[in-house]
Amino acid sequence: MMNRLLICTDLDRTLLPNGSQTESPGARAAFARLVSRPEVTLAYVSGRHRELVEDAIREYDLPLADWVIGDVGTTIYKTSPGEWEPWVAWEEDIAGDWRGLTAKDLRPLFDDLPNLRLQEEAKQNRFKLSYYLTTLSDIEALRQEMANQLHARNLAASLIYSVDEAAAAGLLDVLPAHATKLHAVEFLMQHQNFDVGNTVFAGDSGNDLPVLISGINAILVANAHGDVVAQSTALAEQNGTGARLYLAKGNFLGMNGNYSAGILEGVSHFFPCTRGWMEQANE
Repeated sequence: MMNRLLICTDLDRTLLPNGSQTESPGARAAFARLVSRPEVTLAYVSGRHRELVEDAIREYDLPLADWVIGDVGTTIYKTSPGEWEPWVAWEEDIAGDWRGLTAKDLRPLFDDLPNLRLQEEAKQNRFKLSYYLTTLSDIEALRQEMANQLHARNLAASLIYSVDEAAAAGLLDVLPAHATKLHAVEFLMQHQNFDVGNTVFAGDSGNDLPVLISGINAILVANAHGDVVAQSTALAEQNGTGARLYLAKGNFLGMNGNYSAGILEGVSHFFPCTRGWMEQANE
């Protein structure tokens, strides 16, 4: 019998049904019942900042997580009703990558680069420097120039590019090298005494790829884009972690495998005892 279980899940288009595919009726409610059990610790892992995570919780009537890894991995909060406590130990862990500097200190390095526009201050934080850029920009050349500027100052950083499809704009985040979803999940596991035997992660996109192929039990929900499915499957096989990656297919408890239905399906795959919990919850 499973005594403890850590469920880590991405939000947009993984737990949140805000993609183009349909959500199974009742799937989100079944997910909420599952994570309300005392055996389960829940962590949201998102590129969103705190206010947008709170917006998602309200809009989609989500259960409050025990932990929130936000801002593309640069923040971790311990959450309880009405209180979000930043995890200072995590900030100290990633601070060394920038040798005492903050995101504001890094801004002058990129002032002369074309096609970069700072995102709103609400989307910036101490260890997250975020820009908009046009989708026509030469992304690789831009990233290389920024990487050169950082390397010249002995700053260890990641440059994460993604696309806001609704706004037709590119997004570029400059982060400490260790401020990733994967490292944040591993940090949470280590400090809360979880391991690969009782942890599972769910995602849908390229931003989730490092965790999906890491060897942590991972679920790719059925609504994930075909390119992400192909890439994650190939890389997991190369890494020898293919058995730790589950592709949700649907037809589990009458659900379609999209979004929270896929999370439930994958959790049951890795931890069969939880199927009984889910079936009891559906009665």
